[in-house]
Amino acid sequence: MNRDTILELFNQHLRIEINEPNSRREKTDSVVRKVSLSNEPGFISYSEMNESNADKVIEEQINFYKNLKQQFEWKVFDYDQPTDLKERLQKKGFTLEESEALMISDLTEANQLLDTQILPEVRRLTTEQEIWDIIKLEEDIWNENYQDLGQRLVRDFNDSSAHLSLYGAYIHGKIVSAAWMYLHEGTPFASLWGGSTLAEYRKRGYYSSLLAIRARAASEKGYPLLIVDASSMSKPILEKHGFICYGYSTPCMSPKFT
Repeated sequence: MNRDTILELFNQHLRIEINEPNSRREKTDSVVRKVSLSNEPGFISYSEMNESNADKVIEEQINFYKNLKQQFEWKVFDYDQPTDLKERLQKKGFTLEESEALMISDLTEANQLLDTQILPEVRRLTTEQEIWDIIKLEEDIWNENYQDLGQRLVRDFNDSSAHLSLYGAYIHGKIVSAAWMYLHEGTPFASLWGGSTLAEYRKRGYYSSLLAIRARAASEKGYPLLIVDASSMSKPILEKHGFICYGYSTPCMSPKFT
């Protein structure tokens, strides 16, 4: 598939038509938004605005979520309009987080991931306890609290409609690297998440194996496009494995509403 086709598919399926568990999708004349039905923030995935109406639309969304007392994230892509959308949001009190590269790999073309060797320690995870192994791994690596992530993964693990699969590498019964994947039903996309490895086990091929095992699983299920929101650290690694950068996005988090 060519670049324009893939980007059009991404916008249509994962920004405009996207439906997620535990949320309600709403489409207005200007935005597509998610109202969270759990304790997670809301989310604006897509917008159609211009310089003349952007401020008005932003105020409308702030008031909408404020009435719900629900904080929300507005994900801005570098091709969204108006071109100063991030700056407008920042002036309204939004916090801009680190930009992420939109990385996509096309499994319909000759793809090295489908031929990459998968180390024997890497396997699919099948129990809730293994999810909490992942959370301990993440907390040990990043020195942050990931209990909310654990609860979300457990919830989606037990919800067949979420199409979540998890993978890890175990050495002597200890998890040393882990990642997960969502298959977005009704779309050509599988999204990849995680990929963290304990420092002393890096450069042994676990990251590559976790990419490969998910690529094969997605391909076997009929999902030809892999997508990752990549940090500046992950982007060059993904490029080495054949992913292409299609642009950048910036998560913009609203103030908390009480």
